[in-house]
Amino acid sequence: MRRFVVQAKRQYPIRELALSLVSDKHQKDFTGEIRALHKFVRDNIRYVRDIRGIETVSTPAMTLSIGQGDCDDKATLLAALLETIGHKTRFVAVGFQPGQYAHVLVETKIGKRWIPLETTEPVNVGWYPPNVASRMTIYN
Repeated sequence: MRRFVVQAKRQYPIRELALSLVSDKHQKDFTGEIRALHKFVRDNIRYVRDIRGIETVSTPAMTLSIGQGDCDDKATLLAALLETIGHKTRFVAVGFQPGQYAHVLVETKIGKRWIPLETTEPVNVGWYPPNVASRMTIYN
């Protein structure tokens, strides 16, 4: 996932999309930019599970092309969009049993705080899954 973000943030079509999605925001409205990109991925990329028994991860370009993906696909796309306009991101894998991971979301930094960005549920910026028993962080 991290490798896909590093590659995608150098691709102009990904940056062009991010720029178009934030074009109505005031200069330096970083929170507004984050909200706009989060809303786009949450609401415009349909959640669909992986192939049964097979873990897959799509590139941001592929996720955009097919308009669908699971949590890691949506998180990878959101991280790439954010990174193309200068926002720091990291992936957070969470699990609901100790030592197990079942879900991935993105966090981005606003000031000194890391803010969760869940894209598979109809929730706002800042929502974090309840009852997390395991957490692993991977910085982009």
